[in-house]
Amino acid sequence: MRSYEHVFVGGDWRSPATAGRIEVRSPATGEQVGLAPMAAAADVDEAVRAAREAFDSGPWPGWAPEDRAELIGRIGKALKARAGELAELISDEVGSPRAWARTGQVATALGALHAARAVADSYPWTETRRGAFGNDVRVRKLPVGVVGAIVPWNAPLFIAALKLGPALAAGCTVVLKPAPEAPLSAFVLAEVAAEAGLPDGVLNVVPGGPEAGEHLVRHPGVDKISFTGSTAVGRRIGALCGADMRRCTLELGGKSAAVLLDDVRLDEPTIGQLVSGAMDNSGQVCMALSRVLAPRARYAEVVDTLASAVAALRVGDPADPRTQLGPVISEGARDRIEGQVRAAVDAGARLVTGGGRPRSPGWYLEPVVLSEVDNQMPVARTEIFGPVATVIPYDTEDEAVEIANDSEYGLAGAVWTTDTARGEAVAARLRTGSVAVNSSAPMDLGSPFGGVRCSGIGREGGPEGIDAYVEPQSIVLPVK
Repeated sequence: MRSYEHVFVGGDWRSPATAGRIEVRSPATGEQVGLAPMAAAADVDEAVRAAREAFDSGPWPGWAPEDRAELIGRIGKALKARAGELAELISDEVGSPRAWARTGQVATALGALHAARAVADSYPWTETRRGAFGNDVRVRKLPVGVVGAIVPWNAPLFIAALKLGPALAAGCTVVLKPAPEAPLSAFVLAEVAAEAGLPDGVLNVVPGGPEAGEHLVRHPGVDKISFTGSTAVGRRIGALCGADMRRCTLELGGKSAAVLLDDVRLDEPTIGQLVSGAMDNSGQVCMALSRVLAPRARYAEVVDTLASAVAALRVGDPADPRTQLGPVISEGARDRIEGQVRAAVDAGARLVTGGGRPRSPGWYLEPVVLSEVDNQMPVARTEIFGPVATVIPYDTEDEAVEIANDSEYGLAGAVWTTDTARGEAVAARLRTGSVAVNSSAPMDLGSPFGGVRCSGIGREGGPEGIDAYVEPQSIVLPVK
């Protein structure tokens, strides 16, 4: 069991303000796998104070961009040295199968830091433009300041790295609030950052619940909030930040569509990608491709092939290398997902496979495929965040695009076809932040990722990810 007794503030491990503790329990067994302090408002205050001092008076914002980038690289290298340990740790607290934790949890975090470093090396930190009256204008990209980074439990290290990399590249200081369900990897990140030589106060870690999160969002010493999580909480954070004119980036929910065009080849790689897109991490992924849109002429073929592949998934102990699907995060999550599946069946959907509870002490659910789903059913409109795929029929390509776009969300999507040019043309018609063609991974770490409508505000990744952590300043020089 991994136990942490202190919060990480100002480069030191400090006793928390209260005796409150977070008991981290495995969703696979219900057993305690870790212990962490439950940060109170006073801990958040100290963390913000340390970050504020490090930004206002410390050396970090004044470092040359290439030196900050080099330090990000050192953090990534140190994390890589502990990759096996981190995969096991995150698997224990989240329930991700070990094999997926190594790739979907740890390798993606390393990739995010590597991408931030690479972008920082070529980012236009200062550029000179010709002014309207023949003068020069110097445009500088200054760090936004103190960042409150609030990350969810489903991919705790990856999303922390996705925020930390560009924030550090820009010269910001960070107060990181991990979710109480999965706080442990954030402490390893703090250990690694300190070992890599990050100046005191540049990264602070205070795990806590909604109260700590809201205190961080409201704090007058914070210049920007970067949040990944539910749309409901994102609305609240957006409202609070708007009231105080505080910058915010919100990466929120999704109900992404996988559009299978009529010429799709349902071979083993394609089906494997479809299953992965809907079921990875037990469907607990914001960009999960949970709506599968199939041409009516091939609907039965798609349903049968997809259901057979999903039914063959090995559900079990995340520590078992043969396991392909672990538990969902909690008993409450499992009960909620089961209720949504029952409601869909009551509304006319057909349960093709899954839905049962394996004989296990954890929060397991056999992965579900639902057919005869109409896009107006709640199961097709609500982010379920569980191992549930719905298959929706369509008649024409235009109708497929209309169904895919008929959602309050707009985070991601995918198009499958044997004609790549046709796939790109259809992808361009989808109202989402990113779309993959013939892939279940509509995210590239060197490119912008984020959503439209209720899927959020702003982008992470690529140069646009650094844009989110800078304030442009124009210095208008005199005409010579």
